[in-house]
Amino acid sequence: MVRVVGENINPGIYNIREALNMAEAQGLDLVEISPTANPPVCKVIDYKKFLYELKKKQKEMKAKTAKIVVKEIRLGPNTDEHDFNFKLNHAIKFLKEGAKVKVDVFFKGRSIIYKEQGELILLKFAQAVTEVGKIEQMPRLEGKRMIMIIAPKK
Repeated sequence: MVRVVGENINPGIYNIREALNMAEAQGLDLVEISPTANPPVCKVIDYKKFLYELKKKQKEMKAKTAKIVVKEIRLGPNTDEHDFNFKLNHAIKFLKEGAKVKVDVFFKGRSIIYKEQGELILLKFAQAVTEVGKIEQMPRLEGKRMIMIIAPKK
């Protein structure tokens, strides 16, 4: 026994064979919608059209989700003023476009002894982009890199 619903059908509880005959008479399919209900719910619809609508809805949902882009900018512990400003302008452009910016200071060889200098550069960088972005993750050391993530302001 199943509960049958659909267009041009009297909703009610029918035998499975009866429900199939009703669907066949209209040239449609009998699709189980809620198998956990008591009795299970079936709907008389065109199955191919049903699948098409389902795919269409999923595509719309996927298109509506925001895609987060993360741009990466790499600095050194001894980056000079001109390079710093050049990369800062790129970061500001990325933040205005709505992308997150991952700024990292890469320590080569023995330059790891300048950790404080690297952190100062990152904090100076964050200070310079405060009008368009906010710090999402404070500078932290991961191996030979010190990483900070800046998100755009809404």
